[in-house]
Amino acid sequence: MRPYDVIMKKRNNFKLSKEEIKYMVMGFVNGEVPDYQMAAFLMAVYFRHMDEEERYYLTEIMAKSGDMIDLSSIPGMKVDKHSTGGVGDKTTLVLAPMVASCGLPVAKMSGRGLGHTGGTIDKLESIPGFETTLSKDKFMDNVKKHGIAVVGQTANLAPADKKIYALRDTTATVDEISLIASSIMSKKLAAGADGIVLDVKVGSGAFMKDIGSATDLARAMVDIGKKHGKETVALLTNMDEPLGLTIGNAIEVEEAIKTLKGEGPKDLEDLCVELGAQMLKIGKISSDLDSARKILRSSVNTGKALEKFRELIEIQNGNSEVIDDLSLLKISPKTYEVLAPRSGYVHSMNAEKIGISSMLLGAGRVHKNDKIDLSVGIRLLKKVGDPVESGEPLCILHYSSDEKLKESADMIVNAYTIKGVKPKSVEIVRGVVQ
Repeated sequence: MRPYDVIMKKRNNFKLSKEEIKYMVMGFVNGEVPDYQMAAFLMAVYFRHMDEEERYYLTEIMAKSGDMIDLSSIPGMKVDKHSTGGVGDKTTLVLAPMVASCGLPVAKMSGRGLGHTGGTIDKLESIPGFETTLSKDKFMDNVKKHGIAVVGQTANLAPADKKIYALRDTTATVDEISLIASSIMSKKLAAGADGIVLDVKVGSGAFMKDIGSATDLARAMVDIGKKHGKETVALLTNMDEPLGLTIGNAIEVEEAIKTLKGEGPKDLEDLCVELGAQMLKIGKISSDLDSARKILRSSVNTGKALEKFRELIEIQNGNSEVIDDLSLLKISPKTYEVLAPRSGYVHSMNAEKIGISSMLLGAGRVHKNDKIDLSVGIRLLKKVGDPVESGEPLCILHYSSDEKLKESADMIVNAYTIKGVKPKSVEIVRGVVQ
């Protein structure tokens, strides 16, 4: 077998066998297939695509290229959640303690962010002392004793995906359904959960801009999960505006804590309830979604979810006083108000531009080794449907450096569309694929 033959076969739109896919993937990981041939292979897949069986094989091969986490010693069903990424997406910070407080164990491995803001792990590290790297034994022990642990992904979790993604990122082959689905699901399979709930974002701030492509991606991932014996469901959720009222790192942790206190934005709480309900149903905590929703809302109203978050912080060596004293989060005190250029209603928001604005402030990474400023971010004062007067603040920027402040502010002004007519509201959940 030669790389040339596999590349040509896919280029000519023929179906690949498991052996051929494994030959290319593991050959690239082991250094036997050079990057220029792997790039050609990825481009062939980009234009010719993969069918359901090819996706299954690609996912399995990448998942088994490194560590396969065994969670079987933890009692009960283990259900993982994955978001395809968006602006202001701090759902894990709220969802994990909500679900764990309802009796479903959460053994969560999350990543760092590349783009608008940090990932879940970066955000948690804005809590003083919080440790996101635990030994395997400590990770398992925390889940068994406390029902929750949230850590960074191990270096050897689906290493084939990491190496292939780095090449896709430099060869314009990122946005292809089979490659996206296999990349995400290989990490989920390697992480060892019994069931998977997917939060597939759709809109201006998402990878998938329209409902059609988001549905295709969701279907591909759900099919992969089910074929690997995992109960899998995907929610298509709105990302035509940022989730919640904050974009950043420490500032998003602040909002997550407020949400767990019952004082957060409605869209964030509603989304966490919907995702959590699917998790509780798959995890056999509740037999139906309506009762699951009630259980989750009760976990917030009674303070159980907040106390579980406090417990998570303590067992991972963070300062749990942050729950009662939000000033410990070190959000930058330097602020700048972005003012509305005209009166009317916020008709739409380009969430991607707002995300880029936060990255310009230093809240995100352009390159994977960039250092994030955890203290900066954006506090939204107006969202879609809100009335606004000319000269009224649209949002507040928390910044550290003046260097790109004007560029960030200008981008936000351009992200808002203000019209004289109030727009129709859009539900946070736009569809379900199962």
